[in-house]
Amino acid sequence: MPSLYVFDAYGTLFDTSAAVARIAAHLGEDGAKLAEIWRRKQLEYSWIRSLMKDRSRDFWRLTEDALDFAIAKVPAAETSMRDGLLEAYRDLDTFEEVPGVLRALKDGGARLAILSNGSHAMLERAIRSAKLDTLIDRVFSAEDAGTFKTAPEIYELATTAFRLYPSAVSFQSSNRWDIAGATRFGFSTVWINRSGEPDEYRDLPPNAILPDLKGLPTLG
Repeated sequence: MPSLYVFDAYGTLFDTSAAVARIAAHLGEDGAKLAEIWRRKQLEYSWIRSLMKDRSRDFWRLTEDALDFAIAKVPAAETSMRDGLLEAYRDLDTFEEVPGVLRALKDGGARLAILSNGSHAMLERAIRSAKLDTLIDRVFSAEDAGTFKTAPEIYELATTAFRLYPSAVSFQSSNRWDIAGATRFGFSTVWINRSGEPDEYRDLPPNAILPDLKGLPTLG
């Protein structure tokens, strides 16, 4: 059993579609489209900023920018929803199994950390809202490295802080591109493939694939 489990936050612990489900459920399929575009653009903007080495906008600003684009792209979406959607994003629901899995790992003696593109302000509020603050030992934000995933400097935040070799860290993410970056860095990786997506990075395989986090405490 690894001594350190590091988790991506958004899409892995926190359900990024929950904000739209809470505020714009009445949009039906257009609501699902809004959530998909919002998330896709949020990530795309982070990759572009990393390539440009532009530190002028943190992940929250990129989240706002992505929502503005998504609202403009989806005809049924209303600009009046913007503030409510952003507020809901600050207090996202966790996936159902998350608290129990984290508690089981913690009770087994593991240390737990979050490593995310999210800003510290975003992460602290989300963790506090979800009542995970008593379970998480450290929170690493991309703003500490001045860039976004999948830059190696971000994954190095965890190994430096805990003084561990990368192979001693179990890293969990629902984002296959994140797993590719973490695998390349040297982490032992677990892809949480919640939506049954096909593998995109076969040259950078995870050590394990799970449909959710429930099976994590039993992995060797």
